[in-house]
Amino acid sequence: MIFALGLVPVVLLLFGFPIFIVLLAGSVLALTGYMQMPLTAIQQNLMGSLNSPGLLAVPYFIFAGELMSRGTVSKRLVDFVRSLVGNLPGSLGVTTVGTATVFGAISGSSAASVVAVGKVMHPAMTADNYPQRFSAGMITSVSAIGIIIPPSIPMIIYGAAAEASIPRLYAAGVVPGLILAAMLSIFIMLRARAGGFGTTEAPSLKRILYTMGRASWALGAPVIVLGGIYGGVFSPTEAAAVACAYALIVARFIYRELSWSEILDAATSTVFFTAQVLVIIAAAGLFSWILTVNQVPQTLVTWIAEMEISPWQFLIAVNILLLVVGCFMDPLSAILLLTPLLIPIVDSLGIDKVHFGIVMTLNLAIGLFTPPFGINIFVAQSALKMQTLDIYRGVLPFFAVFLAALLLITFVPAISLWGMELFLF
Repeated sequence: MIFALGLVPVVLLLFGFPIFIVLLAGSVLALTGYMQMPLTAIQQNLMGSLNSPGLLAVPYFIFAGELMSRGTVSKRLVDFVRSLVGNLPGSLGVTTVGTATVFGAISGSSAASVVAVGKVMHPAMTADNYPQRFSAGMITSVSAIGIIIPPSIPMIIYGAAAEASIPRLYAAGVVPGLILAAMLSIFIMLRARAGGFGTTEAPSLKRILYTMGRASWALGAPVIVLGGIYGGVFSPTEAAAVACAYALIVARFIYRELSWSEILDAATSTVFFTAQVLVIIAAAGLFSWILTVNQVPQTLVTWIAEMEISPWQFLIAVNILLLVVGCFMDPLSAILLLTPLLIPIVDSLGIDKVHFGIVMTLNLAIGLFTPPFGINIFVAQSALKMQTLDIYRGVLPFFAVFLAALLLITFVPAISLWGMELFLF
């Protein structure tokens, strides 16, 4: 059994096989070679893994993000945020953080933020004498806020896998996301002041009102979605459908930037990406069921209980594990693969599942821009037309800021739990 569920998946991962093939191969080998169960169990568990109402939100949020990432939405957000912070040192960098945070609340996608924000901000920062590596590293890393600030697709997947409340996860993600944005902004201001780059401009009420008006429809998306969820108007799945309809109306009829053919193209991209996500979820569900039937999670819980490990020691070990895993796997795959193993231990140690979900999401957000395989790095390399090695070097100082935020959020659970008290009445 160790050969089927341990050795085979590891070898296939090392050879670069897609994660769903890795999970399916190990599962089928375990079923046919060791468990001697009918093959109908494969189909039943594959389909049963997708039978979760929360997963309906995934394609809706993906489509909404696709629509809002096209056109001038990101440019409108940049202009508005800069009108607020233009007097700060490193104002363009702070604007990049603010825009990525707001855009993350619209799309829930880190890669989309890299492209949308990067194409607007990188030329502006170059003209403002920002070092190329620094600006590229900034765009690549701060876009990871997109999966921490709700609505977050990885949080939906974690909620389904861990049987945790998605509204509670969303509420818990707001304060950590804002703290992370504040820490990044402070670092950028200090770096800009020390390096003597970046210009400032005096704030103007007239400009603030003008840019707010231009960006008002874009800003309305997170307000409607999150306000509706926290206000009890609709569920996360219904909120995703509302976001989808709102994005379509804004892009087609208000901003008038997308033709019907471009909307169809966005829908096509959504279908492909949704299919990639769901096939991984189905394979992970089968793999998780086999682990459960063979009492692997229970064995791990017993083993850790015998070691008398404390919650903080477990969290340190998990942070190290997830930081390493994030270097090689995308967040969705990592969540689906590891959650069934870790949640029983989390429960046995009395760690709040929602807090653990925030810790897990932040760890894997860091993996999005961590060499060698962070997806944001390759997206940025394509969008910014820069050498990958230069981006590697550029993200290192931001990695340190994210790591400091991770330690703070990991060992001060009140940061996440306070968000739930604040937003859920």
